[in-house]
Amino acid sequence: MEGKVYRVLRYDIPATDIARLVVITSLVVSCTLITALSFSRSITLINYQLFFIPILYAVYFYAKRGLIVAGICGILYQAVGYYYRYPDPAALMGVTSEAFLFVIIASLMTYFIERIRAGEARYRSVFTHSQLGIVIISLPDCRIKQTNDKFAEMLQHSTGDLLSMTFPSLAFSSEENDLLSERIRNHDVCENFEIRFRTKDGTSCWVNLSWSAIDENTVSVTVVNINARKLIEAINNDTMMKYRQLTENSPTSILVLQDGRIRFANPAFCQYSEYPAQELEGKDLVFLLDSRDRDRFGEFRQRLVSESQISDGTEFRFVTRSGGVKAALLFANPITHDNQQATMLNIVDISVQQRLEERIQQDNERRRGIIITVAHELRTPLQPILGYLNLLIQDPEGFGILDNTKKMLERCLVSVDRERQIINQMLELSVLESGKIQLTFSEFPLSPLVHSVLDTSGYSTKADVTMDIPSNLVIRADRDRLYSVLDSLLSNAINYSKPPRKIHIAYRSGGGGVMHTISVEDNGIGIPRTMFASIFEPFQLADAAKLSRKYDRLGLSLSIAKQIIQMHGGDITVESTVNVGSTFTIHIPKDLPREAPHVR
Repeated sequence: MEGKVYRVLRYDIPATDIARLVVITSLVVSCTLITALSFSRSITLINYQLFFIPILYAVYFYAKRGLIVAGICGILYQAVGYYYRYPDPAALMGVTSEAFLFVIIASLMTYFIERIRAGEARYRSVFTHSQLGIVIISLPDCRIKQTNDKFAEMLQHSTGDLLSMTFPSLAFSSEENDLLSERIRNHDVCENFEIRFRTKDGTSCWVNLSWSAIDENTVSVTVVNINARKLIEAINNDTMMKYRQLTENSPTSILVLQDGRIRFANPAFCQYSEYPAQELEGKDLVFLLDSRDRDRFGEFRQRLVSESQISDGTEFRFVTRSGGVKAALLFANPITHDNQQATMLNIVDISVQQRLEERIQQDNERRRGIIITVAHELRTPLQPILGYLNLLIQDPEGFGILDNTKKMLERCLVSVDRERQIINQMLELSVLESGKIQLTFSEFPLSPLVHSVLDTSGYSTKADVTMDIPSNLVIRADRDRLYSVLDSLLSNAINYSKPPRKIHIAYRSGGGGVMHTISVEDNGIGIPRTMFASIFEPFQLADAAKLSRKYDRLGLSLSIAKQIIQMHGGDITVESTVNVGSTFTIHIPKDLPREAPHVR
């Protein structure tokens, strides 16, 4: 179970570490046995590269500790090589150099992985020291999972206090609480949502919220303190003295424009732009804008004429006096300045937020690239290994293989084939996440497709399978990818069911008649409700420490299946009762486009 810890002697060891140790040990033993066999039979295509599988697996999860695994693999490989190649000096030298190569490759992988993790540490530093409030919340309960000090300071709370609250509970009134809850649950992306929060001492604080979904259960929220701006808006028609006192002390950058020219700049904007107030006064604001945004500012001016107030926030890039470029959101309100009509611009710096988003995107692309490269490199040497193992097992007498040796080879074949499946799933998941994939829609009858999945994989012989699908039902989707989704759900249903296994596949029209729903029901071990969300995450199982060993599962198939269905505009949901069974339901829109563009 995720998070479980076992006591071994005087040490507490997490269950995930024990599972990984078992995998690494199994791989090392398998590689040693296969290598010994290849040396004894002079099978040159099965060589030292096989040991890179446990080495890279260990280095990926444990970095420097993976060097120990590399050293152990080198010693085992050298021992086997010396045993079969002694006393040939050239062969012994080759075995030694190949063993040293294990440590060299592990060292290089350790270096690159630590560089990536250092990048993640820098991202954490940006999160912690950002001048904007940043909050990570979980759905559907909207509980605060993480927050930086800036947000805690904004509401005069400690970060520990906030981690025990839900995000909507911070709203100043119950009406605002309900409104915020509804907005978060029904809008994956939202920009410039203004609301009052309650500080620790009970006063209200106006904030501007923007959020986007990191995944289906996690939302990242950026919080900008606009309390000063709201106060300024409330007294726009007050005396100039009071107005200047407020603006000059405001942490938000403020400009006053008349006929497009700057008449007043508060200290916050002077600090932001690096220009003194005297140098800014009288200049056209276009002078400060990046050349790429000057045409758009003309449209912004036209909106000022027609709308007078712009509260949705328009993004522009400013060029500072030193030549740097900063991004900001502009909010406009009409005011009276020196008894003349003017426009007050509130300028909110979002440069830190953009850099944070770019850093996250770069780190994701870098990790995805490493996974794809490693998967390709691992898959190449596996093909001849599988071929030769199958050849040896199919004709044991021809190769002089004893029954005990054949059983060892069969176990090795199972392990190598499992590694091949894992690599293929990792590669497929990385391609899906990259967004560079295209669906091919066609119309086809559903019932024959389901029968094809059952017959090809032999599921009908492993369980009592019943179907409730109209024989004349035709749906529109990507047939091959829907086939793989159904295969994944049926494979899970078979593997996690208990004898006598009973599987029921049913179709119904759902979502008010606009959705196809295909459900796969089993009588398996069930899934706790708290795990419903995480089972669709890569490398997650309902009870990873136990099930990955007992059922030989890795936790990628459901993640891949869900992404494929989401590319169709649908979703996969689950209902389950522990020790009774689970029902996975595919929801696909009936109204799909004739052709699908590249999904990004």
